Amino acid sequence: MPLNTTVGMEKIEEHFAKLSVARRSAATKEPTYLLDIDTSKNVQEESGCIVAVSCSNGSIRLYNKETLSLLRELNKQPGFFNGVKFSHSNPHVFSACTDGTVKCWDMRLSGKTPVQMFKGYPSNVLISFDINCNDHIICAGTEKFGEDAVMIFWDGRMSSQSTGPFRPPLGVYSETHSDDITKVRFHPTDPNILLSGSTDGLMNVFDISIDNEDEALIATCNSGSSVSYVGWAGKKYKEVYCLTHDEGFCWWDLTNLDSDQPIPCLKIPDVRRMIKVQNGNLDYMIGGIYHEKADQLLVVGGSNTGTIHFITSGLSGLKYMKSLEGGHSAIVRSFSWNTQDDSLLTGGEDAQLLLWKPGATERSLAKKDRMKIASSLHKRVKVHSHDSYKSKKKYI
Repeated sequence: MPLNTTVGMEKIEEHFAKLSVARRSAATKEPTYLLDIDTSKNVQEESGCIVAVSCSNGSIRLYNKETLSLLRELNKQPGFFNGVKFSHSNPHVFSACTDGTVKCWDMRLSGKTPVQMFKGYPSNVLISFDINCNDHIICAGTEKFGEDAVMIFWDGRMSSQSTGPFRPPLGVYSETHSDDITKVRFHPTDPNILLSGSTDGLMNVFDISIDNEDEALIATCNSGSSVSYVGWAGKKYKEVYCLTHDEGFCWWDLTNLDSDQPIPCLKIPDVRRMIKVQNGNLDYMIGGIYHEKADQLLVVGGSNTGTIHFITSGLSGLKYMKSLEGGHSAIVRSFSWNTQDDSLLTGGEDAQLLLWKPGATERSLAKKDRMKIASSLHKRVKVHSHDSYKSKKKYI
């Protein structure tokens, strides 16, 4: 975990202090929660990047990043979308669905039907997914069904040799989690390293280049609670962290996995109890941002009235840094940090997509009231199972 130098912290605080709303998406016919956001990495419209948003009404909306104008809406399909992710190298956007498929859409087309579907096994309900950095492998995590919660793998490369409407799995991991697999995240630069989190309380790190699941398991990190969010941080991304459904935070340093040295670890059962924000309340945690330029991990939380709170993390613990107010009017569920221009996209239960930039001035638009939606969302908050899970690998 990076030490919080005065110069580095001053730069981060100065930058976030200047963030203000630059654009706000226009109202849509159907109010909906904005659950997940991703920005295109290589494909642009004539006037800028494309932003994909997964919505609670079962659709994916595509926006122009600079204007937040709605470009098109990918057709609703049976099932509920869980997450949205752009390809790293081609004009495709993916989303996992509760119908047991990962759908691939070509942004150059109308969006009436996906160009490829990756199908799981019967009874699979996909609740998390990711694509590795070279676009070769897709991984999805499932809800627990019976005694099984599995991670499914597909070959993500588009091929003219593919037969039929569905791409079958390459295989599964079925032994390393005992409950819903809420998050899977590939390493940002190593296509073979995968991180997973589950309501069983565990975060697992795998090397998927190893054929055997047991041998592929590099480390198991026990958060002691139901995991809601996982991420990578640190120089060369040698650190992992998670948030829990009871608003806890855990961090591990994986640098010394092959040695007998103790691995630094930070565990905070409830961030809300130890952090006092400047205005309002810290009601829930959203996720994390690793600020590469400053080598600093920021934990992101929010208030029920729409304020966003940023908290710095270090060896000494967590420290409140800055709040963003005047944007959202309800719970913020999703965000996307752009390392190219240090801008921030946020979405929430007020059905708004916001673009924040340093020193921006927003056009005069009325802030929406909280949307009173009979949401179909089901929060995956479970009582943590205290059944012990034994691994042959290093248990942190």
